[in-house]
Amino acid sequence: MSDSPLTHFDDKGHAHMVDVSAKPVTDRVAVAEGRVVMSPETLALIVEGRAKKGDVLGVARLAGIMGAKRTADLIPLCHPLPITKVALDLTPDPALPGIIVQATVKTGGQTGVEMEALTAVSIACLTIYDMLKAAEKGMQITGIRLVLKDGGKSGRYEADT
Repeated sequence: MSDSPLTHFDDKGHAHMVDVSAKPVTDRVAVAEGRVVMSPETLALIVEGRAKKGDVLGVARLAGIMGAKRTADLIPLCHPLPITKVALDLTPDPALPGIIVQATVKTGGQTGVEMEALTAVSIACLTIYDMLKAAEKGMQITGIRLVLKDGGKSGRYEADT
């Protein structure tokens, strides 16, 4: 096996799914965040419940949950995992202005749920954009990142604030 930290490549440089069968099952959690930046007028559509497509935050929350559950279908080398929890917090922020999206994903497994948390945030942000694009096409999806992961061999990681 190679000494490279890039575990998704074999000794010949070919992509492969990492064998996690020898890893112990441990509790794992990951938290990711992102933002959808928009005009104050577009944010008001959400906060006041006037978006033409309906409950923007409710639909985005469900889309994020569904995205986390489908991560292995979307990202070729991700393992399908027995997810035990997916929670999304979608917070209107007038100072941004926009929506701050945070996803928490948990499992008891042999590999982490970082990609599931990042996928949940990405899909929720894209859903917010989709539901509001008729009002504002210039919205920006920004700052998608892992903010916390815990469990497994590498232990705890917390992003700088």
